[in-house]
Amino acid sequence: MDTGMLGFFGVVIVLLYLLSTINILKEYERAVVFKLGRLLPEAKGPGLILIFWPIYKMVRVSLRTIVLDVPPQDIITRDNVSVKVNAIVYFRVMNAPRAIVEVENYLYATSQLAQTTLRSVLGQVDLDDLLSRRETLNVKLQAILDQHTDAWGIKVALVEVKQVDLPQEMQRAMAKQAEAEREKRAKIIHAEGEFQASAKLAEAAGVINKEPMALQLRYLQTLTEIGVEKNTTVVFPVPIDILKNFMQLK
Repeated sequence: MDTGMLGFFGVVIVLLYLLSTINILKEYERAVVFKLGRLLPEAKGPGLILIFWPIYKMVRVSLRTIVLDVPPQDIITRDNVSVKVNAIVYFRVMNAPRAIVEVENYLYATSQLAQTTLRSVLGQVDLDDLLSRRETLNVKLQAILDQHTDAWGIKVALVEVKQVDLPQEMQRAMAKQAEAEREKRAKIIHAEGEFQASAKLAEAAGVINKEPMALQLRYLQTLTEIGVEKNTTVVFPVPIDILKNFMQLK
């Protein structure tokens, strides 16, 4: 092979090497660059950057919000009820160099931390609190995760408990409890209605006692209402005092 061919291949190799140094980062990407194994203090990008291998090495990091689906976890609540709970975690990388250097795999690490935190926090509350105070628990989970992931350059924006699966026996027990609660309310409302009706009747009796003619007028009004219904039955009221007199004669 002559010198001209060697020179041509040399030029081709140099061009390929120069082309390999060109890296284009999107708006949501940053490049964590190592120079001879040492981390450069600032991440590069977005746009065009040149990485001269093997002196420099680059790791791409996405800064977009990541949605992490926490798989269902078996949790025993404080009142000894076994449930399955899953959640969703929204987080993003705020410091790309720390996310690469401080932890081996920040996605896996955040996922494992979310699972253990979910079991730990929800295991300290009763079932009723888990079902009714979900917003408060979400805020608590978010604060704990954000505190632990801050060292990795990660910001946890939101944690949402997505679903709570109860055993069939507990669902039936809760249904019976809800039914009993509805019956209790119905009885209380009925009793309050009876009490109010009795109070009104007592007021009416007081008015009739003061004006005896009111009872006669009420009797005539009742007869009129019966006649409107085309009823042939006629009702004659008998005073209770007359019956008492007959009973005393015996």
